[in-house]
Amino acid sequence: MAAPTVSTAHFVNGSFAEGDGERIDVVNPTTEEVIASVPAGTQADADAAVRAAASAFEAWAATPLAERVAAIRRVNDGLRARSAELAATIVAEVGTPITFASKVQVVNLVGITDGVLAEVEAGALDPVTVGNSTIVRDPIGVVAAITPWNFPLQQMVAKVTPALVAGNTVVLKPSEVAPLTAGLLAQIIAAAGLPAGVFNMVHGTGPVVGEALAAHPLVDMVSFTGSTRAGRRVAAVGAETVKRVALELGGKSASVVLADADITRAAKITVANCFMNNGQACSALTRLLVPADRHDEAVAAAAGAAAKYVPGDPALESTRIGPSVSAAQRDRVVDYIRKGVEEGATLAAGGPDPVGDRGYFVRPTVFGDVTPDMTIAQEEIFGPVLSVLPYRDEEEAVRIANGTQYGLAAGVFGADVDRARAVAGRLRAGQVDINGAAFNTRAPFGGFKQSGNGREFGRYGLEEFTELKSVQL
Repeated sequence: MAAPTVSTAHFVNGSFAEGDGERIDVVNPTTEEVIASVPAGTQADADAAVRAAASAFEAWAATPLAERVAAIRRVNDGLRARSAELAATIVAEVGTPITFASKVQVVNLVGITDGVLAEVEAGALDPVTVGNSTIVRDPIGVVAAITPWNFPLQQMVAKVTPALVAGNTVVLKPSEVAPLTAGLLAQIIAAAGLPAGVFNMVHGTGPVVGEALAAHPLVDMVSFTGSTRAGRRVAAVGAETVKRVALELGGKSASVVLADADITRAAKITVANCFMNNGQACSALTRLLVPADRHDEAVAAAAGAAAKYVPGDPALESTRIGPSVSAAQRDRVVDYIRKGVEEGATLAAGGPDPVGDRGYFVRPTVFGDVTPDMTIAQEEIFGPVLSVLPYRDEEEAVRIANGTQYGLAAGVFGADVDRARAVAGRLRAGQVDINGAAFNTRAPFGGFKQSGNGREFGRYGLEEFTELKSVQL
C-alpha cells in the first residue's frame, strides 16, 4: 500500500521548504518498500524554525483568545475533513491496522482538540482572584514539540493544539520513522490561516534536530514523548538553559486481576490492550497479574485471546495486528521473546519464529510462569508480548505492580468495584482503568517515576503550556 501524496518538506515561517543535502527514507513496514523521503534537518534548520517562532510569539500571544480558539477550531475541522487520508497515512508509515487507525488514532486526536477548546471556553485560562492578587496564566513562549512514531499524529496534536491556543508558538520535530502525518498536519495548519512563524516543523533525527531544539536558548519549553532513555537526554540538555521539560515516556503497565474477577474477560481485555497498535503503545497493559491458583486458567485464556490476533496486511479491515514499525524494532521484540524463553518463562503462544517472508511482523506472544525479576517483566518491550505473573495475595499483587521503574498506566479487574478502586488507589501510575474502562481524552495522561512528568489532554494538558503570574493590588 502506497502512502497518500503529502508534503515531505520542512515548514518554517509560513513556507514549505524541501531543504538541501541528505534525505531520510520512509519505509512501509508491511511491504519493506521506500514510500517517501524527508529532509535530514540540520542544526541550522532548527535554529531558523526557532527564530521564526520567537519572532512570531509576541503578536500571537497578544491575539485575542477568541481568535486563537477560532484558528484552532479551523485546524480541527481540517483534521476531520481529511480523516480518511490521515488514517491511510498512519497505516502506510506505521503499519497500524486501518480499523484502529480510523476508529482510535484519528478519532482521538479530534477529541483531544475538542476537549482542549471546551476547557478554554469553560474558563481554564481565565484570571482567578485570590485575596488581593489576580492570578493569570501567560503563555510560556516558544515550545519545541518532539513526538514519537507509534501514535504520530495523536501525539503531535496533543502538544500542538493546546500550546497554540494558550498563546505559544511551536516548533514540531516529528519522528523521522513516521513523518508523513506531520506533513499533513502542516498542510492543515497552513490552510487554517495561522500567522507565519506561529507553527513550524523541522524533520530530522533526535541527535541532530532534537538536541538542537532542547538546547536552544530561545526555546522556553520542550514537550517530549518517547523512550525513557531519550527523555533523560532531553531533560539533561534542557536543564542547561533551565527551560521547562515535560516528558511522556515508557511504561510497563500492570493489569491486576483480583480473586473475584471474571478471569476470561480480564484476560481478553488485557490482551487487546497489550496488542493494540501492534503492541506499540507506551500505556499498554503488558503484565497480567493473577492469583497463583488461577495462573494456568489465566494463561490459557490469554493464549486463546491471542490466537485471534493473526498478523496480516494492516490495510485490510479484517486485520487485527500488523507489523512492527521497522526491522530494528522487530528484531528488538524478538530478542526479548528469546530472552523470556532463556530466563525460564513458559511460552504459551507465539514465539520468536519469523512470520512470512516480507514485512516486519512478530508473532503475538504470551508467556506464563513469569517472575517479577525477569527481563520481560521489567523492561519495556514495545511489541505484542504479554507476561502472566502469579501472586499470592493482594499485598504481593500491589508490590509486583509497583515494582518497576515505570508508572504510566495500570488496570484493575474485580467484581467488587469498591475493592477494585481501593487497589487502584495504591498503584503508582498516572492512569488506572477499572474493568476495562474506556479511554478519556479529557482526563490527564502522564506518568509517575521514570514514565515522565507533566500531563497531556484536557485542562491539565492545557495548563502545562502556561506560566502562572500573580498581580497584586
